Amino acid sequence: MTMKKIVVTTATVVGKSRPLSADDLARACGEEVEWVARLVEVGIVNASGPGPADWRFYSSDLQRALDARRLVRDYGAGLDAAALILDLSQEVRRLKAQLRALGLEDK
Repeated sequence: MTMKKIVVTTATVVGKSRPLSADDLARACGEEVEWVARLVEVGIVNASGPGPADWRFYSSDLQRALDARRLVRDYGAGLDAAALILDLSQEVRRLKAQLRALGLEDK
């Protein structure tokens, strides 16, 4: 008799009506709330609210936090460098979208 492994997965929808708290964001990234506070400090994520207990984060913040975590883990980047890399990557995407809209993007 073989035993089958059962995996239970839960998901939370993140959006304007269901933002993440600092604790939620930290947990989603496998980090501590202090790490999230550092992300806010260097500008990787934008916190809405007066203090960490009141901060709310959205899906774009979650994606940037996960991207920053990957840059730190995989490439040894500091959070300041990760913030710069993420900002430059976002700007490149924005400029490429403008070129596409104008029909000027290289094929």
